Parts: sequence; C-alpha cells; structure tokens
Amino acid sequence: MTTTHDDLPLDRLEAWLRRHVEGFRGPLAAERFTGGQSNPTYKLQAASGPYVLRRKPPGPLLPSAHAVDREFRVMRGLQETPVPVPRVYALCEDDSVIGSAFYVMEFLDGRIFWQQSLPEVAPAERAAMFNSMNAVIAALHSVDYEAVGLGDFGRPGNYMGRQIARWSRQYRASETAAIAAMDDLIDWLPRHLPEEGAPAIVHGDYRMDNLVFHKTEPRVIGILDWELSTIGDPLADFAYHAMTWRVTPELFRGLAGIDFAAAGIPDEAEYVAAYCRRTGRESVAAWEFYMVYSLFRIAAIVQGIAKRAIEGTAASQEAVEVGRLARPFAEQAWSLARSL
Repeated sequence: MTTTHDDLPLDRLEAWLRRHVEGFRGPLAAERFTGGQSNPTYKLQAASGPYVLRRKPPGPLLPSAHAVDREFRVMRGLQETPVPVPRVYALCEDDSVIGSAFYVMEFLDGRIFWQQSLPEVAPAERAAMFNSMNAVIAALHSVDYEAVGLGDFGRPGNYMGRQIARWSRQYRASETAAIAAMDDLIDWLPRHLPEEGAPAIVHGDYRMDNLVFHKTEPRVIGILDWELSTIGDPLADFAYHAMTWRVTPELFRGLAGIDFAAAGIPDEAEYVAAYCRRTGRESVAAWEFYMVYSLFRIAAIVQGIAKRAIEGTAASQEAVEVGRLARPFAEQAWSLARSL
C-alpha cells in the first residue's frame, strides 16, 4: 500500500537520479509505502520505469540503526548468488540531496504477506511458500561471504555475546518504563552462551513480511530490509525467523496454536528439520537458548519503536501499538529461560 509523498524534494532527487542511475529518465513521481517501522520506503515512478528508494528517517537515531549503506552493500554482494534480492542501482550518502542517506533499487512486482498464517491462499500453496521461505534462508546461510566481497562486512567470533550486549544497550537507550523481565534477561543471556558454529551472512530480520513472493507462483523472488545484516551466527538468524512458531496470532502475527496440518503449514519441528537438512546439520543443540535470545531481541527492537513513537520519528502510525509489545515479549522470553 502507498500514500502520496510529502517529504521528498523531487527536483533535487530527479537531478541526482539522472547522474547516478543508468538509463533513468524523468519526469519523476513518488509514493510512500505504508506499514513497516524502520526506514521510510518509496515507490518512484519515472518514464524509465518504477524504482524503490529507501532512506534513513530524519531526526535523532540510535547508534548504528537504519544503516542503509549496509543494506545496499550486502544486496550488491548477493546479486549473482542463488539468494533472491532486488537489483541495486545507486547509494547516496550526501544528506543535502533529500535530507538523509538513501539508495535506489529495483521494484519487485510481487506479493507481500503480513499474516504468517496466509489466510488468503490455499493450504497446498501455503506449504510451497513455507518451503520456499525455508530454502531461501538456507541458501543465504550457505553463501561464501568472502567470495562475494563481504569478508569485512562483520566480525566473526563471539557474535552472540556482542549481539546480546548490543541489544541490551539499545534497550537501555530506548527504555521508557522498567520491565523486570528485560533486566533478568540482560543478566541471564551472557551467562548461558552456546558454542558458536561457522559464521555466515545473516539477514537479521528474516520474516515473511520482509519477503516478496512471485505474483502467481508460491516462491520467494526477493528479500527486503537488510539493515540488520552482518556476518554472524546463522542459527541466531534462523531462530529469529522461526520465532513466529512461538508467538500467538493475537500477540504479533504468529503461528502458535494454529492447526498446522489443516493449514498446510509445517510445524516448528518440521520446519527446523528442513533447514537442518538443507544446511547439513543434524540438529540444533541450543535451540531453546536461541528462542530466548530471539524473544529478548524482538522486545528490545519494539522498545526502540516505542521510543521513536514518543519522539515522533517512527515510520508508521502503528508504532505506538507495536511499542507496547516489549513487555509481553520480554516476559515470554524470561519464562522460557527459567524453564531451561
């Protein structure tokens, strides 16, 4: 869904596009996509065709957040791999053009689904879509990141320790009210770190609504929203994706409690087993730890959205409601941690 733009200086943007995007021809029009909480995203329409622009939001931002330059770089590195990503055209780090850094990429004409249970499609198609989603994240984690020029894209080693420290800091920086479960998790997680396996490119926010599916076929044609990508522990990335099996539809578009067989959707054990087969693993020994971490991390992320909503820099009107989820996510994570 889009709304008409009200914050893009089209004259300056069009002049920049003519200089930096091969084959670009104006005139230029823009509409802002609604939904999502992160980097404001626009559909650009020009005589040369449609494009997508993603920018940093204006205003004060948390450290290392909204890294559009990293999004651009990882998608450029993955262009010639089996991982489906939009083609990227140009990056602008000069704030004077539109007021913040941005990049321009291909517009993928496909379908985006917000409800993980896929109520609008038939069970057989659901099964194929979940299979495609699983195959794509397995393909991502199988890419040789050195070979695609991303050897310095992150720091392999102690990824989980650094991530827990990072999200603890982000949570503290955006704290608006005390959440006892978050305090407990910040203490518990560093003391229960699993042994880390081989690093891989991690997306950081791999979920259904960050994927574009083909218009008529049940397959993924593009992964979007790479701002949290780095080199790290692929099991943490996969667990964050699989967290949807632990979250109820009422809390946040999850799958917990649905009739999987009737829906044509694999249950958590089947989905994890498929990923393990594709990536050459027998199982994931510390799976429940990764689930605690994933729930903690989403709590920290939505707390950041709550803070931005209060400051008026969040990218959507839903931000206030999403921000209220920090406490129930944290409490679910702490309940699981106590059970281990």
